[in-house]
Amino acid sequence: MLKHITLSGAAALGLLLSGAAFAQDDVTADTVVVTVGETEITLGEMIIARSQLPPQYAQLPDDVLFTGIVDQLVQQQLLADAAESVPPRIDFTLQNERRSLLAGETINKLVEDAVTDEAVNSAYEERFADMEEVPEYNAAHLLVETEEEAAAAKARIDEGEEFADVARDVSTGPTGPNGGDLGWFAPGAMVPEFEEAVNTLEKDEVTEPFETQFGWHVAKLRDKRIQEKPTLDAVRQELTGEIQEAAVTAYLEDLEADTTVVRPEEGAFDPAVLNNLGLLDQQTE
Repeated sequence: MLKHITLSGAAALGLLLSGAAFAQDDVTADTVVVTVGETEITLGEMIIARSQLPPQYAQLPDDVLFTGIVDQLVQQQLLADAAESVPPRIDFTLQNERRSLLAGETINKLVEDAVTDEAVNSAYEERFADMEEVPEYNAAHLLVETEEEAAAAKARIDEGEEFADVARDVSTGPTGPNGGDLGWFAPGAMVPEFEEAVNTLEKDEVTEPFETQFGWHVAKLRDKRIQEKPTLDAVRQELTGEIQEAAVTAYLEDLEADTTVVRPEEGAFDPAVLNNLGLLDQQTE
């Protein structure tokens, strides 16, 4: 990793010389930037190293990063060349990395082809074209411990006091200080007894006292509306993810159907064998 990136005078001179050696039109990913013994390190390798740096390095000037990455790769190559042997775990790691990178390339191409405006629009219509009308309620309530207290509060409201004022005065619930305001909520958001009581009201009507597991309530329906269908933009990301997942799943199913895959029989391996890191460095014939 790049722990200390500095640009010495000699390094800066080297950078200028290397820049002078190649016209921009001649530079490719295969252009050799530095050699370490017999090993050539290309610009492509440096670009990959740059892309894998933590985000904080993006704040550094390009010339500092260039020199730092050269130093990093040179040091890594020197240390790699000094290794007396290649442990088997290196080969296993490289095999996994190659498999993962190639799988990622396949998935990227697959989802890019799958997610089109037509596909997203079709998924949106399928999801919401026949969407049922779902009511939403805007209500307030007051909560007290006994039926008598609830009846007394209801009487005050019936006599003309504002519901919010009574709620602030007597409610023991967390919404009491703001007049019992519950805001907008959809079916299922409240306990059944509360939802049933509110559902019977017309706008601005107040319930009789009713009981739930929390205590005794009096509720007022402030307004009622039909839940609006979400816009395409609001659900585009969700639909895109579903299309991508469906495309990958279907493609994998097709691939596996056309490929002979032999999975281990149940009990063939002790699952705990995955914890045995010592197996990685055992030489095999």
